[in-house]
Amino acid sequence: VQLQASGGGLAQAGGSLRLSCVVSGGSFSRYNMAWFRQVPGKESEFVVGISRSGGTRYQIDSAKGRFTISRDNAKKTVFLQMNSLKPEDTAVYLCAAEPAILSVIPGTSAGDYRYWGQGTQVTVSS
Repeated sequence: VQLQASGGGLAQAGGSLRLSCVVSGGSFSRYNMAWFRQVPGKESEFVVGISRSGGTRYQIDSAKGRFTISRDNAKKTVFLQMNSLKPEDTAVYLCAAEPAILSVIPGTSAGDYRYWGQGTQVTVSS
């Protein structure tokens, strides 16, 4: 199973970016998916997850109302729409996948996910 994240870049505060993560191999529709972010010197931080059935779970309060996760099972892709970006959103954003049964909500720890992408850099200038 391979995850390929893209869509990062440089944005101004208040701007928007849309990240994508394409999953190849495995059974995408059976995976819970999540986005984490990491800044140098710190552990990765769970941002938001989406269950295989489409239910979502946020960890970072600041992401609520600004970030939206979605998935397209036909395209084997999970998206992260980020609006009203802030400088503190600057990080490498990583997508992660974990095979799950239908009733399991997305975990919030890195150890809850088996497969990881390489990450995409998001830099927000003030």
